[in-house]
Amino acid sequence: MTQRGLNKVCLIGYIGQEPEIRYTADKQPVAVFSVATGDTWKDKETGETKERTQWHRIVVYNRLAEIAGEYLQKGTLVYLEGRLQVRKWIDRIGAERQSTEVVVDINGMLQMLGSRPDAEKEKTPDEPAGNDNNDDV
Repeated sequence: MTQRGLNKVCLIGYIGQEPEIRYTADKQPVAVFSVATGDTWKDKETGETKERTQWHRIVVYNRLAEIAGEYLQKGTLVYLEGRLQVRKWIDRIGAERQSTEVVVDINGMLQMLGSRPDAEKEKTPDEPAGNDNNDDV
């Protein structure tokens, strides 16, 4: 039996920019955005707590791309499952370039954690008690 390996990435992080929605040649939606994750550790020499932010390029396909475009915005906390993919191309001046991205497709998952950053602004005030419009008095 031949082993194929496992290519799976799980991230929890914050959306860095509004998702950009594009369409493939066959009209399938694709959402592209970045997610920030963080690390913390204690420096061995100084004992000081250090932290660093890692940025990940995320590419989401099909129905999940539409959902991402509709509901995700900068600052949203998300859980993602996908696979790593490296794309290579030659830029305008002839230099070879590459980009590593997390691809979330039919085998992946995209889930919002918590509420959208502007959800508090969109809430309407609760109606006063006793104003339930019941006609059977």
